[in-house]
Amino acid sequence: MQGQRNRAPLALLTALCVALGLLASPASGGQTASILWQGRTPDEGSAFVAGLGRELRIDLEAAGSFGSSVRIGIEQLPRGATLVSTGDSPVKAAFRWTPTAKQLGDWTLLFWAEAGSSTTRPLELRVHVGRTATRTFRLSSSEGQSRNAVLLRATQAHARPSESSRVVARLRALTPEQVSHVLYLSTGRIDLQGKYWVRVPLPILPNGSMGWIRRDALGEFVAVDTHLVIDRARLRTTLFKRGRPIFRAIVGVGESRWPTPAGRFYIRERLTGFTDPIYGRLAFGTNGRSAVLTDWPGGGFIGIHGTNQPGILPGRVSHGCVRLRNAAIRRLDSLMRIGTPVTIK
Repeated sequence: MQGQRNRAPLALLTALCVALGLLASPASGGQTASILWQGRTPDEGSAFVAGLGRELRIDLEAAGSFGSSVRIGIEQLPRGATLVSTGDSPVKAAFRWTPTAKQLGDWTLLFWAEAGSSTTRPLELRVHVGRTATRTFRLSSSEGQSRNAVLLRATQAHARPSESSRVVARLRALTPEQVSHVLYLSTGRIDLQGKYWVRVPLPILPNGSMGWIRRDALGEFVAVDTHLVIDRARLRTTLFKRGRPIFRAIVGVGESRWPTPAGRFYIRERLTGFTDPIYGRLAFGTNGRSAVLTDWPGGGFIGIHGTNQPGILPGRVSHGCVRLRNAAIRRLDSLMRIGTPVTIK
């Protein structure tokens, strides 16, 4: 991993300074000199892939001041995993884990090292458990289970999973409506340097644009098993749960001069409290955008919302948004979560 080759010299220099009394801690609090991760210990935030039935091994090493006895531990050991240590300063530990089918998904491992009352900051490592140990893996399926996550901070989306690749979009932590920016997670990739990248659909034109962002810019992954399909020809919408229809309703879509765009999108926000009754009781915002109303406030995003004119439904009646009767969208609200993929055909 990058940055590891400088750890050992730093640890030796620190140990020498401690022995000479240059870095000795004051007596107050009983603190000893700092404990350092070194050797083959992965960098903070590194990620690994593990396939079912295949052992994953992570080596760690830590050292403290001269004469100290250091111990390495983990906050929560996954079922079936082991952490075996040898030595005391430096101490070496081997984390071994052969995941099972019940352990598919993304895991966060927090390791620590301590000597007396001195403890390192937790070392956070991530593991993606898949059916195979490939470095590129699917995170979502629009027809099956999908995953989403809140964007924790402003970040750049790249054309490829590499910091040196072209920046295709800059994403903010809040949407134009000032609510948390939820992203649909399409594909994951862990590169040879242990960096975890996620491919996401972008809220830009042309619709369908994708980009890669770093995993550490995202919060916890959330799974959903619903899929909303909007049929512009039949003026109908259907919500599927695990492939089974659980909701149907008539809709209004865009007029021919302001068409509702076709494509694959997702629900990225839920909005209420409108002063204009045209939006009804609530609205869902998608990442899809109108290709003709680009000068609208916020960029002309396609919404799915209620209406104060239920008599005009079904029909081609909007500027591109999808309208439902208020009773129908309240029912939809009880069944559909943010992050749900949306297919407009």
